[in-house]
Amino acid sequence: MIHRYLEYCTYMLRLTDIQLPLDHPEPALKAAILHALGINEQELVSFTIFRRGYDARKKSAIILTYTIDVETTNNEKVLARNAGKPRIGLTPDTSYRFVTHTEQAPEQRPVVIGFGPCGLFAGLILAQMGFRPIILERGKAVRERTKDTWGLWRKRELEPESNVQFGEGGAGTFSDGKLYSQIKDPKHYGRKVLTEFVKAGAPEEIMYVSKPHIGTFRLVKMIEEMRTNIEALGGEIRFQQKVTDIDIQDGQVRGLHVNDGEYIKADHVVLAIGHSARDTFNMVHQRGVYVEAKPFSIGFRIEHPQSIIDQARFGPNAGNEILGAADYKLVHHAKNGRSVYSFCMCPGGTVVAAASEPGRVVTNGMSQYSRNERNANSAIVVGITPEDYPEHPLAGIDLQRKLEELAYEMGGKNYNAPGQLVGDFLAKRASTELGDVIPSYKPGITLCDLAAALPAFAVEAMREAIPAFDKQIKGFAMKDAILTGVETRTSSPIRIKRHDDTLQSLNTKGLYPAGEGAGYAGGILSAAVDGIKIAEAVALDIQQAIKN
Repeated sequence: MIHRYLEYCTYMLRLTDIQLPLDHPEPALKAAILHALGINEQELVSFTIFRRGYDARKKSAIILTYTIDVETTNNEKVLARNAGKPRIGLTPDTSYRFVTHTEQAPEQRPVVIGFGPCGLFAGLILAQMGFRPIILERGKAVRERTKDTWGLWRKRELEPESNVQFGEGGAGTFSDGKLYSQIKDPKHYGRKVLTEFVKAGAPEEIMYVSKPHIGTFRLVKMIEEMRTNIEALGGEIRFQQKVTDIDIQDGQVRGLHVNDGEYIKADHVVLAIGHSARDTFNMVHQRGVYVEAKPFSIGFRIEHPQSIIDQARFGPNAGNEILGAADYKLVHHAKNGRSVYSFCMCPGGTVVAAASEPGRVVTNGMSQYSRNERNANSAIVVGITPEDYPEHPLAGIDLQRKLEELAYEMGGKNYNAPGQLVGDFLAKRASTELGDVIPSYKPGITLCDLAAALPAFAVEAMREAIPAFDKQIKGFAMKDAILTGVETRTSSPIRIKRHDDTLQSLNTKGLYPAGEGAGYAGGILSAAVDGIKIAEAVALDIQQAIKN
């Protein structure tokens, strides 16, 4: 019997690289464990799947790969018997331990600005340590926010403070809900994130599948549960509370002005505002906080029938329940020196309107947990650097706005997005009618020539990359696939630099730049992990101040 649980025993055996056929019967896994360890069934107490992935390089014979944590009647004896075997060792301790705890929160409570994944976990960890944080979110609670977001998709009505970018849960709420990252995580903070998500209602499989995801509808319920948890621990979440100014005295944060009215005293402020809080970026820069431009990417969304991607990736195993809807990750280095890559791939999902400012069009991708919509979509984007926008630290924002305004005009100035068939894009001609692929973007698309929507170097690089991608994913360059513009919010165009040790701003004590908006994360998991790191730094600094 397989026992799955969230916190692992500190003395179990870890068995890696167990390989079994995709269609293996359940008893085969137990048999493989017994064989690998050289034990009989009586010696096996329990085993837990720590990770399950797959190897699809040979489409007709896809292999499942397992990492297993095992408890035997005598772990020490079994380990000694298998000494020298690289696949067998001790299970690392991945349990989370708080760096400190206080029974009485300080008079000036820490303040977290933003309630996306980073602000959520910064607030949660601070609350769990007893510091009763105040969390300020410029948008609305997640259910109200969802209604406002649908207002743009269905009625072409944009609410600037409540949309895909702003509101409880952050931009990740309306996404595929991916929970994997390539960040280095020696302290297993990601494990803490997944554990809290499961406690809040996420499917337990996110603890062991190699590419966990949740989907929008499940994220909504989970975020509400986590908010309730923070409040029960003494934290306070205030919605529709936009920070309009930061009070900085002699290089130290002293307070915040909210909605041009209330003043909140604060010596410890977490700045977790996400990658689209452009007005806040400008305010922070004007107040003298160190800000610099950083690279990001621009491009389009591309849509194919999900069946095309499934067939290209899984061959005869397409549609297998364990494999689910196929994804992809593609990179091409163009002759003009630009890198083109797929980003935020959403299997069985939709392209969504993600604007946060009137008169601008932005695209993003979203999937539900089931990933059962007709189309697959991803961003196909081109990397750009501050050399492309050298005027000042916020010049990347100016470029984003310029491209988003142009997309709004090309779409018809009604929040339609400009679109083009891939075949026409490659042939350098405007599209006039759709083919077999029906675009999912709401409120709708306006067919045109997308070459005018991006700088020439980006269009040139993408026209080279798409046929190259077709060699890896057969059908990627299909003429009826749809491109929708523009994708400009791949990451923050700025970095609010911080010290490596204290995690405070380079020149503003008490200000903790965090998450995607500050340039220190990319995606739900990495942003949440950064929130944990920031919470620990804040808590330790407060405790040190109390001692002094």
